[in-house]
Amino acid sequence: MSKVVVTGGGGFIGSHIVDRLCAQGHRVLVVDDFSTGDRANLAESEARWPELSILTADVVDESTAAAVEDFAPEVLLLLAAQFSVKVSMRDPLLDAQVNVIGLVRMLEAARRSRSRKVVFASSGGTIYGPAGEDGVPIKESAGRVPSSFYGLTKSVAVDYLRLYHETYGLDYVALALGNVFGPRQTPFGEAGVVSIFAQRMLSGQTCVINGDGLQTRDYVHVSDVADAFVRAVDQGHGLINIGKGQESSVLDIHQAVEKRTGRSLPPRFGPPLAGEVRRGCLDPSRAQAQLGWTAGTTLEDGVDSVVSWLTARPLQKTDSAEAGQTG
Repeated sequence: MSKVVVTGGGGFIGSHIVDRLCAQGHRVLVVDDFSTGDRANLAESEARWPELSILTADVVDESTAAAVEDFAPEVLLLLAAQFSVKVSMRDPLLDAQVNVIGLVRMLEAARRSRSRKVVFASSGGTIYGPAGEDGVPIKESAGRVPSSFYGLTKSVAVDYLRLYHETYGLDYVALALGNVFGPRQTPFGEAGVVSIFAQRMLSGQTCVINGDGLQTRDYVHVSDVADAFVRAVDQGHGLINIGKGQESSVLDIHQAVEKRTGRSLPPRFGPPLAGEVRRGCLDPSRAQAQLGWTAGTTLEDGVDSVVSWLTARPLQKTDSAEAGQTG
């Protein structure tokens, strides 16, 4: 088993990955400042697995890189990020500080500690931009022309990983994720349309759709995504799409959540979001070939898991988030 660092390991996706790594016997160090992640996401694994360590720290800080070096990981899974498209368009400097400087800090830590591999969470919904719409489902060979600063930093990261590999021999996988959804995804943010819609319908509130609702994404369940990350610890190289290869519109999601919650609440339509790509669907062929991975959770079962999770947790607050661009 390996020593593995997971940045952003207290987050929605990261915590599911940590659960799987611990269950497989890996020694795991979580690095998270918990600005968006939740320590409660790690409570079960923390209680069950003494091999799990948690460092509350910002990946941008030099001291964090030093702590990672001291841990001497064999593999780093990098999920810590500024993940808001809206914030990136409003404050591109902040976006670059976290998503580029933070990445390079961790790559330098990996290089100095002689790690063998980095697995990076990229964004299949944003790195290809409008160029990807020319051929749906999108292959990894498609041109990367992001239309948001968030997408740009996630695209630039792929080039950093490539150059670190060519220069220092650090192996890497960049997983271009579809629209990830599932339990532990906050329903009180801008992204995560399934969780947002489910929370609002369960609360008897109308959902807001940005644009006409016909924009499509490739929705992939967090359990399948966690499986891909764990497989990538020992398999695969380069940019790899993680999606189902199926398009679902925002209206499709609204209908699926309505069916599961039993609530019939017509949506309210708002203006489209800046930087939003019209269509998104990822070709998962390379993931199958290199990782032996396929998405096994249906949209219906995935929606059911979200509604069940939200129903079981106490209602925290009402939400005014709007959904359209996600992932």
